[in-house]
Amino acid sequence: MPRISLLLTLCAFLTVAAVAVISEAGPPPAYTKEHTITIDATLLHPPSWWYVPGVTPLIWSMDPENTEAYRTSTARELKLKPGSYRFGTFTFDFPFTVNLDGVLEFSTALDQCVSGRGSQKLTITCSRTQPYGGQPEYSVK
Repeated sequence: MPRISLLLTLCAFLTVAAVAVISEAGPPPAYTKEHTITIDATLLHPPSWWYVPGVTPLIWSMDPENTEAYRTSTARELKLKPGSYRFGTFTFDFPFTVNLDGVLEFSTALDQCVSGRGSQKLTITCSRTQPYGGQPEYSVK
């Protein structure tokens, strides 16, 4: 009987120790946390489709009338972990980053076409970088 009592005491101690270790582990690392990022391309004219590779349905290989790709006529919320991404339409694309705090970063060269740096809402206002027979919708600095 003393051995069973000792074994039960040891099991109870190990259980308490395991619970203490698990509770001290804390929250998951910041790079695994998903953040809600709003993509708003509703100002683009004419309306089109957009994608973030690896996150949303692609626009290149599908029938435009029957695709599940997101339309520019509606803002969408995406769950994104910190990392590098790319926004794209058929005529305009650029890289952006979600930092560890869950806010957006992108090149200042895009400021005439993209807003939302330091926030969780990416707003796109240019529909093309180099239109056929015309000028870009932004000036090159």
